[in-house]
Amino acid sequence: MTAGAAFFDLDRTLISGSSAFAFGVAAWRNDLVPSGAFLRDAAGALAFRHRGANDDQVERVRARILGAVTGVRQADLVALNADLIPKLLSRVRPEAQRLIEMHRRAGRDTYIVSASPQELVEPLAAAIGMTGGIGTVSAVDEDGLYTGELAGPFVYGPGKVTAIKEIADLEGYDLNMSYAYSDSASDLPMLEAVGHPVAVNPDGPLARVAHDHGWPIVIFRRRTRRVVRRTTALVGAAGLAGAAFAGGVTVGKRTKGGSRSRR
Repeated sequence: MTAGAAFFDLDRTLISGSSAFAFGVAAWRNDLVPSGAFLRDAAGALAFRHRGANDDQVERVRARILGAVTGVRQADLVALNADLIPKLLSRVRPEAQRLIEMHRRAGRDTYIVSASPQELVEPLAAAIGMTGGIGTVSAVDEDGLYTGELAGPFVYGPGKVTAIKEIADLEGYDLNMSYAYSDSASDLPMLEAVGHPVAVNPDGPLARVAHDHGWPIVIFRRRTRRVVRRTTALVGAAGLAGAAFAGGVTVGKRTKGGSRSRR
């Protein structure tokens, strides 16, 4: 029987902070990439992720980041995971971990979908206990060195849709029955590609779209109560997202008169 899957953005959704920036810093500290340009691009990528960027800006950042690793040995970057994965695991939001568990119990496969390198995303997904990771794949030559070219889509914006459609076709997932979670308006293409989009710690533009469309808005906070904000959607639209936070959680509910209230 065809089933849906659950797709999670990584930075500020599944984990707190930026995985790409952490990866870049680790590569720089190990003298694998030039410091100045790479770190500026990592910071720039983090910034335009939340304020939006046009195709030219995305292309320039993508080209410079790929250029920074050209000639670097893939095995050397993979070796960074020995230190990086434990650090990123410590940043996994406990609420997100519970959502992953709930989807697994419901029989859905779960994936990280991120512009971060596949070399980081896949082992992180495995360490969390997810089905897989979908990251940006850079081409490697016969000597194991990065060529500066892509070997698949740049998994950002519309590239995330391309990536999840590829895995859906391969595994037979129904995207109309699937879930997607993100904090950023840059992920609107992915959120709109599934039947059950959920905004997590949304930036301003995404919060406005979520309210306009009646999407659930979920706030993850460490060491505090989890909150599912009221939106214009029916209670059923919060469905799975709301169910993840049973016990001391605030969920918008519809009153007899049709309005919604908070406890």
